[in-house]
Amino acid sequence: MTAGRLAERVALVTGSSSGIGAAVARGLAAEGAHVVVNSRSSTAAGEAVAAEIGGSYRQADVADPEAGRALVAAVAGDHGGLDILVNNAGTTRLIPHADLEAATPEIWAEIYATNVIAPFVLTTAAVPHLRVAPHGGAIVNIGSLAGVRPTGSSIPYAASKAALHHQTRLLAAALGPEIRVNAVAPGLVDTPWTADWHDFKADIAAITPMRRVALPDDVAELVLTQVTSTLVTGEVWVVDSGLRLVR
Repeated sequence: MTAGRLAERVALVTGSSSGIGAAVARGLAAEGAHVVVNSRSSTAAGEAVAAEIGGSYRQADVADPEAGRALVAAVAGDHGGLDILVNNAGTTRLIPHADLEAATPEIWAEIYATNVIAPFVLTTAAVPHLRVAPHGGAIVNIGSLAGVRPTGSSIPYAASKAALHHQTRLLAAALGPEIRVNAVAPGLVDTPWTADWHDFKADIAAITPMRRVALPDDVAELVLTQVTSTLVTGEVWVVDSGLRLVR
């Protein structure tokens, strides 16, 4: 492993074949961690990220509780433990907030399965390993500005991220002092998901104090800070270029 602040540590980053997850994987690996890259379906992309950073890859759909538990068990078994869990995998649907009929119970269940239940299942499975991590265990959940303010791609998505933020605080209180639990809540991020949102990104950048939208590396930087800051727990850090100050 490369020398660094996270040398000899094992990290699992879910949903890390591209975008924010891939940036987080690269950031942790740059500090010496062995990073296990995960994706539900983008196997080739996930394997490429793992090869790039000298990590490894595991395919699993974390929305399936059994697959999530098996993923954690496999990572800990392969690498002799687990030090860091980043719950990045997420999903959404683009539904106007006023279109209540379109936000069906099935869509609510689908979004909550990935955005709320999966992080809890993975955390539960990881706790026995994180409790005995030599440097203390760290969990970081990737939330959203939509979980802080009434915005976002749909009401079910925004509600799921608000639930994830509160789950973060509850787990931090329950799992200390051996395990710290934090979250990062990005606003609009320039990722493959938003690649063709040119006008929208330009409009948002124009009104924010920092005059740009976030990049995946901006989110990864905060994740790394939360992982390495040994007294920070139960925090939800917003990275949105100051958008919440003006909208």
